[in-house]
Amino acid sequence: MHALLTNTASPGFARRCAALAYDGLLLIALWMAVSALLLALSGGWLADLKRPLWLVYALRANLVLVTGLFFGNFWTHGGQTLGMRAWRLRLVNSADAGPVRWKQVLLRLAAACLSAGALGLGFFWVLIDREQRSWHDRLSGTHLVVVPAKKPRSVFTRNYL
Repeated sequence: MHALLTNTASPGFARRCAALAYDGLLLIALWMAVSALLLALSGGWLADLKRPLWLVYALRANLVLVTGLFFGNFWTHGGQTLGMRAWRLRLVNSADAGPVRWKQVLLRLAAACLSAGALGLGFFWVLIDREQRSWHDRLSGTHLVVVPAKKPRSVFTRNYL
């Protein structure tokens, strides 16, 4: 494990859940926008009970794609989603504490589905793991770390000249 990861605290279960709740709200808003767009493009056919099955699958595929792009874009560009930024979390590569690659993003998302499918056991694994890592952390070669808080700058120390 990289030296930076040994000197950085791993977030607990509650902090992870809080960041996920924030991101969940943003993701629901994106899903609603994509659904509204597909509803408009289908001429309202998506809301019809007699809609074709391919249209339902198209909606589901688009929602999965939006979810992957949402997390993947944030994780590969800075390692933080908006919820992670609010709770001072960052996702890093376990090998070198550097940025996460797309291959790791896809593995992490697939492993998170596995974690959720096992009645959340992969998420709760954080509570018993020595390094406080979940299944999707371990399977994707990533590590979630707590970002140190920045010292607030005092109004009196600013240079106005």
